[in-house]
Formats: sequence, structure tokens, C-alpha cells
Amino acid sequence: MSGSAWSYVGITWDHPRGYNALSEAGRRLEKKGSPLSVHWEKQSLEEFESRSIEELCARYDLVVMDHPHLGAAVARNCLQPLDDWLSGACIERLAKTCAGSTFQSYYYEGKYWALPLDTATQVMALRLDLLGNRSIPVTWDEVLQLANHVPVVLSVGGPHALMTFFSICVALGEPPTSLDPAIVISESTGRMALKLMAELISGRSEFELDLNPIQIFERMTQTDEVACSPLIYGYVNYSDPRVYQGRTVTFVEAPAACKGGRHGSTLGGTGLAVSRRARICPELIEHLRWLVSDNAQRNLIPNFNGQPSAAAAWSDPDLNRRWNGFYKNTLGTIQDAWIRPRYPGYIEFQSEGSALIRSGLGRGRSTDEILQSLQDAYTRSRPLRTSSQAHPKP
Repeated sequence: MSGSAWSYVGITWDHPRGYNALSEAGRRLEKKGSPLSVHWEKQSLEEFESRSIEELCARYDLVVMDHPHLGAAVARNCLQPLDDWLSGACIERLAKTCAGSTFQSYYYEGKYWALPLDTATQVMALRLDLLGNRSIPVTWDEVLQLANHVPVVLSVGGPHALMTFFSICVALGEPPTSLDPAIVISESTGRMALKLMAELISGRSEFELDLNPIQIFERMTQTDEVACSPLIYGYVNYSDPRVYQGRTVTFVEAPAACKGGRHGSTLGGTGLAVSRRARICPELIEHLRWLVSDNAQRNLIPNFNGQPSAAAAWSDPDLNRRWNGFYKNTLGTIQDAWIRPRYPGYIEFQSEGSALIRSGLGRGRSTDEILQSLQDAYTRSRPLRTSSQAHPKP
């Protein structure tokens, strides 16, 4: 906040899903003559996933963030916990009404640090018209079979190589760090996951390996070059048949290792946090509470290209009709999704680990070499003392 007026500046990510609803909410404040002003700026998806949270909190009052940044943010005293300014009743309501573990992902060191604005997880994206008469795959073996007939693109650009690896491990029955917080993954599970990834990226160009989810969806909706991306963060925007006539993306549950098994997926989504630099006024609290209310989550957020966090929105028949069943078809994966570690240093490991997997598979390194490099990077990233909440429960 600057000056004496109740004026706040926030930072979100540069996509209609991340920006439009927040911008509209700010415009409505201005239109009704509110003493509160909230202006939103944007950063790229890559910056959102990897940029220093300390830098953002020094420049902005409100920060739309990814939950793995929490460890660094709390260690550097960047954020004001919700517990300091939000009523216990409101916190309890959010804990009960959010889809899956969305709100719980912002709980760290005994406090909640961000409002659950948006939720997402890795699911399967398909162009049904390009599958012909082939069935939608349910297991990873079926994904491999489908890849023999239609173009399948695995999302491994930026930090997504590591998150894809993690999710396959979850599907195989071993969430990362679950056997020992000091061990990222067992050799047996890690080998199976890397072997599966290697089969799917074999023959793919370096350009394709660098694509982020948005770029993959742009190719799916603008060309016929991608029929399936089996594990990619869901974006409801690309499932709108009113916008993408003839090339609408259909989203379904993430693959399991076997039929009836756990949908292996790594939770994403965004939280809205208040930085230490902000002076919180009652009007701001009211505005932020409204953004995560059922009313806003079922109306403002979806009507302005957002992806709500409220379970009621995900099961809303009208929203599902408008967006090709996106929510109901992937809710099971949201409920199964694994929460990433949140210790200080995790974000750096996420970036390094992804690069190790992507380059290792691309250059034909052995799975054992890749796993050892991954473990070494993980060990270097961990602080000497790690909170019990820094590592997720399976």
C-alpha cells in the first residue's frame, strides 16, 4: 500500500485464468465508489513458478502464489498469516468447503498463509476427435498403447518434468519422500517412472520438451498436432466449446497404474497471500473474503475465465455444462492429488530437478544416473532443520 488511501497493488500471473477475475473485482470496487482500490499486475507463468517470493513481497501488497513457495516466504517473514486477520469461523469454513486438499496446502508451521483462490492439478487432456474410435486411456499402460497411434505429448517443460515424475511415482504407489523424508524416491519406483517418461518422450523434439502447459494447450486448440497430453495442469479455459469450436479440449482423470488405482497427480492452484508490507484495512478483509465466498467462486471467478477452488463450484451442474464437464470429470484427481514439499529451498530443487530429468532423458542417461543426480540435488536443497509440515503426508 502507498500513501494514506486504502490502495493496494497485487501481482498475479499472465493468463486470463490468473488475471481477468481479479481485475474485474478491482474494477467493481472502483465502479461502486469504494474507499478501497486494488490494482493487479501480471508476471509470466515461468516467473510465477520460479521467481523469488521475497522479491515479490517486497514490491507488492497482495501476491498470488504457488504453495511450495511457503517455506521460503515464512523463513524470510514475507507474509501475514491468515490467522492474524481472518476470523476462525472463516478459516474453518474454507477448510470444509474447498476442493480436495487445496486449502490445506497453504498450512505451514501451524498457520494458514494464503486464501485458496484457484485450484488445479495434473489431469489428462484430450482431443476426442483425433482419437478416432479408440477408448480414453485410464492407466499408464493404456497411454503407452495410445501413443503408438496418435500424437501424445508429455508436459515436461520448465518445472513440469519433476512434477510429472512425482505424479507417476504417486500413481505407482509411492509418493515422493513418503518412505523417508531424506530420500526423494526409492530406486525401484524411480526407475519405473523414468522408464515410462522415456518411452513417451522418445523421438520428441527439444522444442516440444520445452513447452509449458499453456503452450501445449495452444497447440491442441490451434492445430491437430497433439491428441493427448496425459498429465498436464488442467485449464478450464481450453474446454469451452463456445470458444474452441471443433478443437475443444476434453479433460479427464489423470492416469492410474492400474484400473481403480490412485490418480497420480501433484496439486497446483494458486493462493492469495498478504505481504508484510501491506497495512490491512477492514475493507480489504471484506474484499478478500468475498473472493473466496461461494458466490464469487460460482459466479465471478468462472464468468471471468478463472478456475474456482470451492468444491460447490466443481460439482455445479451449470458450470459443468458450460465447460464440457471439466470439473466433474477431474474432481477425483483433485481429491487424490499429492501436496509438494514446502521447505525453504524446495523451489530451487524443483527447477534443478526438472532440468536434470529433462536433459537426462533427452541425452539417454541411465535411470540410475538420473536418480542419483536427483537425490544429490534434493539433499543439497534441504535445510539442516526441516519442519514436520515441510514434507507432505502421502
